[in-house]
Amino acid sequence: MAALMQYLMTWEQMEVSILSNDILLQARDIKKSYYVGTPNELEILHGIDLDIKRGEFVSIVGQSGSGKSTLMNILGILDRQTSGKYILDGVDISKAPNKALSSLRNKHIGFVFQTYNLIARTDAIANVEMPMLYAGISEKKRRARAIELLEMVGMGERMHHTPDELSGGQKQRVAIARAMANDPDIILADEPTGALDSKTGRLVMDIFHELHEKQGKTIVLITHSNELAAETPRIITISDGNIIAEKINDKEGVA
Repeated sequence: MAALMQYLMTWEQMEVSILSNDILLQARDIKKSYYVGTPNELEILHGIDLDIKRGEFVSIVGQSGSGKSTLMNILGILDRQTSGKYILDGVDISKAPNKALSSLRNKHIGFVFQTYNLIARTDAIANVEMPMLYAGISEKKRRARAIELLEMVGMGERMHHTPDELSGGQKQRVAIARAMANDPDIILADEPTGALDSKTGRLVMDIFHELHEKQGKTIVLITHSNELAAETPRIITISDGNIIAEKINDKEGVA
């Protein structure tokens, strides 16, 4: 394990690219195809160009089938593009060896999913500790950090409850705390209010706004909802695998 970590650290240092200091994420001509080389080859993304600055709160909005989830998977290093270049925090992900990908995800990215993706039969505090465990953080430090994060999202009194003992909104707050565990460069939130009622969804969005405004976190919200997208300072619209519109939102619609 120590040898692998040393290899990953050395590789990442060697692969640092020169980006403007305020650009955290840069994608150039990103294409994604399935069934490559067969008669059924299908291109989902058709050459995406995208820059996201440090500290931005950006929404990527599109209907089902628009390609937004495929793009999120590539930005989140959950999948590789078929062609094009992707640089995250100065590291050229396009050139990353496969064995480096999980380490890069754990270090740079926090995920919040519509379906929470918490580990069943494991209490909230252990769920939040999990990314830190993989990062090799000591038990004492990760426990203190998990408690701090759960209290931050209003789950301090429920930290020893398992997911089946929590409501949907409570699960999502635990998921947000887990996403923050390793102080990631960017949070990717995929339809984070999609399974919640409007009141609980409002609470979750308020947490994202607080993370952005008070901690300067870079957040990318993936959504089909124009109403949610209107809460972010920058809105990117994707349709049929292409970015078709982008605008700066001077009047974010926070209720």
